Amino acid sequence: MNLKKFEWRILLRVLLLFGTLSVASFLLVKGWYVYYVLVIPLIAYQIYEFYRFQRKAHNELEQFVESVHYRDFSRYFDVKHAPVDIQPLRKGFNEINTTFKVISKEKETQYQYLQKILELVDTGILSYEEVGGEVVWMNESLKKMLQLPYLKTIHSMAKRDEELYKEVMTLKPGENKIATAHLERTPFKILLSATAFQTDGKIYKLIAFQNVSEALDETESKAWQKLLSVLTHEIMNSVAPISSLAETLKSRLQQSVVVLNNESGSVDDLEIGIETIRRRSEGLLKFAETYRNLNRITAPNLRKVYVRDIFENLLQLMQPTLEQKSIEIETILKDTDLTIEADINLLEQVLINLVVNAIEAVKDKPDPRIVLTGYTSNNRKIVIKVADNGNGMQPEVLDKIFIPFFSTKKSGSGIGLSLCKQIMMLHKGNIQVQSVEGEGTAFMLQF
Repeated sequence: MNLKKFEWRILLRVLLLFGTLSVASFLLVKGWYVYYVLVIPLIAYQIYEFYRFQRKAHNELEQFVESVHYRDFSRYFDVKHAPVDIQPLRKGFNEINTTFKVISKEKETQYQYLQKILELVDTGILSYEEVGGEVVWMNESLKKMLQLPYLKTIHSMAKRDEELYKEVMTLKPGENKIATAHLERTPFKILLSATAFQTDGKIYKLIAFQNVSEALDETESKAWQKLLSVLTHEIMNSVAPISSLAETLKSRLQQSVVVLNNESGSVDDLEIGIETIRRRSEGLLKFAETYRNLNRITAPNLRKVYVRDIFENLLQLMQPTLEQKSIEIETILKDTDLTIEADINLLEQVLINLVVNAIEAVKDKPDPRIVLTGYTSNNRKIVIKVADNGNGMQPEVLDKIFIPFFSTKKSGSGIGLSLCKQIMMLHKGNIQVQSVEGEGTAFMLQF
């Protein structure tokens, strides 16, 4: 409305100037030079006023354009003290600035809202320019996940985790893939998703990082439980009759030995063979029964326990063995009030298993040492760590140690760490391992 008034004022000035020029032309044609001379100053004044008016309007427009250019929508054009001709223009500029201010505020609110949402989600998000690789934005979740406080270019990731960098660079927009991230020698699985967009003539790539280790572990654990259930059922159903039959055959052979000719020792051989079948059958039954334990734990009895009490009970239980083998054990607990929600009996079973494994690992070391640590990690999880200075494990072994049936010990059953992993999953937590061959191994229980 104000700009309409401004336009009408310009039109009025043009019409007045046109009317004055028409009168001057008429006087000139009629030869009324006296009147013509009197009209000339009026024409000059109108031209001057029109020029001055246009100049003021131009200056006002320049100031408005400058404020828009620098996004200074807080600028106010004084209407009250402005010339009457300029007041409608200034009112129009103020209205436009107010509209821009509202739009800018809404966009800023939406941006802040989106920022907060992206900071709250567990998924890591990274955006970078595809040509130069310059990182435009990365959220806090990604910084915590990969422990990267700052990333100038995407190529800088190669120095921290070369394998993950290669996976990111080969990921095409619209694709999803599972990759492995390596954090403090602890690998974990990440689901990578990519998309691309173009703005200002530049192409940007957006990568989403989602930690799926726990989900994959849970799926894998359930698959193993189903397999073990089938295997143990079939093994026990098949072997139990063999063991019973072997026992019956041995008894019948002993009863018939008085009437059999044993000069060649064939009866003794039969008895030894039958006894071997019986013994191995019973061993296989016990083996299957042991693996049944993996499926017997259903729901932990959770309660609040102090980590210091867990360490104290564990030390009292393991101290005689440690002293006998001359193994030094150290506990580190900066926060003595650190607590977790756990089933104390199941958790002690896990820790005993880990300490026994650590004792086995350091037995050949000249200065055997085991360290128990309790702390809160950067992602606010409670961690109990069991570390040793033993021989460590080879990288290819680390991926298999939690698989049932797998063991690096000659007499091992391969059930211990599998059971530990299942117990930790029942606690809605997980177990991770770090190991360097020749330096030692550390297991982390995360709650």
